[in-house]
Amino acid sequence: MSSTPAKAMDPQPAKTNDGKKKVVAVVGGGLVGALNASFLAKRGFQVQVFEFREDIRQAEVVRGRSINLALSLRGREALKHIGMEEKIISKGIPMHARMIHSISGKQSPIPYGKKGQYILSVDRANLNKELLTAAEAYPNTKLNFGYKLLDWSCDSGMMTFQGPNGTEEEIHADLIVGCDGAFSAVRKQFLRQRRFNYSQTYIPHGYIELTMPPINGQFAIAPNFLHIWPRTTFMMIALPNLDKTFTCTLFMPFEEFDKITTGDQALEFFQKYFPDAVPLMGVAALKQDFFQFPAQALVSVKSSPHHMGDRCVLMGDAAHAVVPFYGQGMNAGFEDCIVFDDIMDQFNEDLSAVLLEYSKMRVPDDHAIADLAMYNYIEMRSHVNSRWFLFRKYLDNFLHRIMPRTIIPLYTMVTFSRMRYHEAVRQWQWQQKVISRGLFLCGTTSAIGGTYLLIKLFGMRPSISLEQLWNRVLALKWF
Repeated sequence: MSSTPAKAMDPQPAKTNDGKKKVVAVVGGGLVGALNASFLAKRGFQVQVFEFREDIRQAEVVRGRSINLALSLRGREALKHIGMEEKIISKGIPMHARMIHSISGKQSPIPYGKKGQYILSVDRANLNKELLTAAEAYPNTKLNFGYKLLDWSCDSGMMTFQGPNGTEEEIHADLIVGCDGAFSAVRKQFLRQRRFNYSQTYIPHGYIELTMPPINGQFAIAPNFLHIWPRTTFMMIALPNLDKTFTCTLFMPFEEFDKITTGDQALEFFQKYFPDAVPLMGVAALKQDFFQFPAQALVSVKSSPHHMGDRCVLMGDAAHAVVPFYGQGMNAGFEDCIVFDDIMDQFNEDLSAVLLEYSKMRVPDDHAIADLAMYNYIEMRSHVNSRWFLFRKYLDNFLHRIMPRTIIPLYTMVTFSRMRYHEAVRQWQWQQKVISRGLFLCGTTSAIGGTYLLIKLFGMRPSISLEQLWNRVLALKWF
């Protein structure tokens, strides 16, 4: 598979009625915006990308979020569409399982899926740079940095930006694609229209990032895992980097962060809850890095619909910001691009039909993954310590092996397939009910059988027949 951007393809012109190429303004040059630019340029649109920040390829310091990304099948499929999959995965590190660290230092792996299935730890900044370069390779794409969106009109398509020199500039766009993040400037216009639903939820937990350096030029801990230190109400995770470091992220309630005000308190906290990590991070570095930046907030955003008229559409975090605990934020945003591209084919680029269908398709899925991400935080920080959780995990995997089309683990549906998110949730809920009933039935049958054997063994005369007892069990309200 070629890893070269599809510049060699001759884009077929997407034109207006007067024969001119349609202009698409992509607001936001982050991951989804840069990827979208390539998708749209391949179709022959005249693509203009407007990014508020400077060009990160030229920046000495890359500002913004730096939580490592977990690239899975949905994201890889999107990269494959523009010929970038192999190039990106060659710079990622496979993670085949979660590695659970107990307070005692015991390490226990929990595989993500079947043998050979893995997710990739990728560097956000490098991925963004590669996607910008791929988009810029198209002759019908222009990247504009230092441009702040001030206003736009759905009726006319006129957009007003403040340029890098402080002056205002206007451009006209036939389609406006808002990929400008959770605090989207494009989305503000949506809030003025009727029947637009929007919610923004901050969870009570924040995060800080720390570094685990290499030891003697090698990874300090096993590299092909996503390491988790679950501590019920908070947790730390560690993802590997190509330079043999680990990026460690501590997720914890803000009130707990507020209690730690000195380096000694930070060290004491880590010695109590993450003792095996302390010598690997280094005492001096830990005491200093803990306070390098204040704890950052995590927000979940839902919106509906994702479009306005036939002029504007929201994608990525602008439409559906999710907390990072399912590793699907980027993957869902990348999948937005595939879904939109498929619908463009389906409706022959009729934007009024395309945008309406896109909202119908993506809203239920984006809401589903937002809810799943919230749920998975509880699983990661707490449930992975539960023997019942581990039993159910192994049971699900066993049933999947013998009934691969009937029982599919939720994580497999979400991470290793393109099944729609809301359908994966519905399938999972059905499976939970079936398996729970099966376990209840097995337990009840065992209990009745054991009771009957005891009666036979000791010669006791029961006040109720076995058949009557069984019928009463079946009459119980199933959960």
